[in-house]
Amino acid sequence: MARYTGPVCKLCRRETQKLFLKGDKCMTDKCPVERRPYPPGEHGRGRRKESEYYIQLREKQKAKRIYGVLEKQFRNYYELATKKKGVTGENLLQILESRLDNTIYRIGLAPSRTEARQEVRHGHVTVNGRKVDIPSFRVKPGDVITAVEGIARIKEAAESANKAAIPSWLEVDLANLSAKVTGVPSREDIDVPVQEKMIVELYSK
Repeated sequence: MARYTGPVCKLCRRETQKLFLKGDKCMTDKCPVERRPYPPGEHGRGRRKESEYYIQLREKQKAKRIYGVLEKQFRNYYELATKKKGVTGENLLQILESRLDNTIYRIGLAPSRTEARQEVRHGHVTVNGRKVDIPSFRVKPGDVITAVEGIARIKEAAESANKAAIPSWLEVDLANLSAKVTGVPSREDIDVPVQEKMIVELYSK
C-alpha cells in the first residue's frame, strides 16, 4: 500500500499551519511550526507569488496531507464525489471523513490519524463484529466500530479524549472503546481548515 514515509512535520511547515499529523507533539513547544513558521527549503523565507492556481493547489495538498492519502486515491475520491448528488466539495469531505482511520481518530481512540491508521492495519479494530484492517474502509450509518481491549495506547487515547470534539454523526462509548455511526458527516461537523471549493475549481480546469 503506497503511503508517504517522509518527515511529516515538513508537511505542516509547507502549509505554514498545524495539520496535527503528530498527535501530542503538535500541542507542545517542540512543534516545528511553532519554531519555524515558514516553508522548509532554501527559499522557504522568500517572497512567493500566490496565484489562483497556487492557492487551489495548496488547498488540495492540505486536504491530502490531513487525511493521509496520495494523489491517485484522492483523485478517485473526487471522481466519486462528482457522481453523488449534492455539492461536490462537501461530498469529497464526507467521503474522506467516512474513512475508517479518520473515524477512529474522531472517536478519540487515537491521538492522530496516523496512529489510527496503524491501529486499523494491525487488526485492532472491528466493524459490526468483524475485523477490518483496511484504513480506507468507508463506514456508513448503522455501523458499530469497536477497538480491541488490552491495547495500552488505545486505552490511553480514550482516557484523554476530548469528548466535546466528537462530531454529532458518532455515538461514542469510550468506556467500552466503541462507537456507532448515526449519520453522514455534515460540513459543520468537519473542522478541517480546507476550502473545498478551491479543490473543485482546480480539478475542474
